[in-house]
Amino acid sequence: MKKLLIAAAAFALTAGLAGAQTVRMGTEGAYPPYNFINDKGEVDGFERELGDELCKRAALTCEWVTNEWDSIIPNLVSGNYDTIVAGMSITEERAKVISFTQNYIPPAASAYVALKPDADVKGGVVAAQTATIQAGHVAESGATLLEYPTPDETIAAVRNGEADAVFADKDYLVPIVAESNGELSFVGEDIQLGGGVGMGLRQSDAELRGKFDTAIQSMKDDGTLNALIKKWFGDKALLF
Repeated sequence: MKKLLIAAAAFALTAGLAGAQTVRMGTEGAYPPYNFINDKGEVDGFERELGDELCKRAALTCEWVTNEWDSIIPNLVSGNYDTIVAGMSITEERAKVISFTQNYIPPAASAYVALKPDADVKGGVVAAQTATIQAGHVAESGATLLEYPTPDETIAAVRNGEADAVFADKDYLVPIVAESNGELSFVGEDIQLGGGVGMGLRQSDAELRGKFDTAIQSMKDDGTLNALIKKWFGDKALLF
């Protein structure tokens, strides 16, 4: 009987440890090439490939969860998943609520896109996704801000005339402009915002953050992170 009890206790401990190694990776699934849902209905993109490699290096079992952008931080804090891997720029304001790993994308440019080359991006109507650093910038720029829950809706607002321009990560906008056959074009000057893109975690999860920090640094050190950035964002992308 004693051996049975010991075996049962050992099994329970092992099961608990295994469960503790499962990390739920929260993403939006609507911001290519960072993250999107592919034809199989699976999370795909740069951050899916990056996240899987980070989990492998950190010896973690990771599961992917999608969540709408405007509630992605509250649902992390409330425990619906354990990380945010969703093209989220590191900012001082966000760091008051959650913690960040080191960046896995260098501080990159944000840009304006419009139908007309003379679109007024400083005093006109500019679309941006809700709760982004781009929306915050537009609100302080003197332009009239139109916020939308998804990035697709910001592009649609320009195409249907609701907004004079859209302001977003340039990496997101480049393929959209390229595929528009001249309908859309970049206007104004690029603007650098934030401290790069990093993983968001609950402030209490310092140990988990440390594991991902170590994994990110190892990818920087061996060149695999730069190779992955080039694969998804092209040869002109900023590298480490």
